[in-house]
Amino acid sequence: MIIVNFKTYESAVGENAIALAKIHELIAAETGAPIAVAVNALDLARVVAAVKIPVFAQHTDAAGFGSFTGSIVPELLQKMGVAGTLLNHSEKRVVEKLPELVAAAKKAGLQIVICAEDDDEAAEFAEKYEPDFVAVEPPELIGGEISVTSANPQIIEHSVAKVGAIPLLVGAGVKNGTDVATAIKLGAAGVLLASGVTKAANPAEVLRDLARGLIS
Repeated sequence: MIIVNFKTYESAVGENAIALAKIHELIAAETGAPIAVAVNALDLARVVAAVKIPVFAQHTDAAGFGSFTGSIVPELLQKMGVAGTLLNHSEKRVVEKLPELVAAAKKAGLQIVICAEDDDEAAEFAEKYEPDFVAVEPPELIGGEISVTSANPQIIEHSVAKVGAIPLLVGAGVKNGTDVATAIKLGAAGVLLASGVTKAANPAEVLRDLARGLIS
């Protein structure tokens, strides 16, 4: 699985989000690789309507229909056709709220990707919450030029061993198919990345390369 987090980069919001999501859909169809996108809350409805690949929220709240001003409601996301949600991304840490957030997302039938900073957190989250995926992203490497697969391959091996049957995604500095192929060889199920695609001059070519690393 390749999940690309659009964050709120100017190149990946509004009309740009729709255009970029369509590129992801094209490459997924072309290569057969499982590719999903995680877009900001303001773009979710339009992106879901524009593509058939899985669309994830970047965060959800433990809120329902009613008096929850400003909240992202998991049940509403599910009704909109959103496939799942990221939780506890390094830019949106919510460790203390995870029990209620996970419960609300599971109740709504959303797939859950819980982000962890290291292998110990990955193990803890996998055991406590049994999400669909755990994503390990060392914060010091996020958005950088050095991939976790070369800077700290041990964290991938250790995380794979500790999370057991929960599929592991890895991220932080992931840029190309070689990074993806290395992650897969180390036992990961895929990658979670952002700027390597969203800031690329040619996102389609980057995605093709990532897909080759995933399915080679």
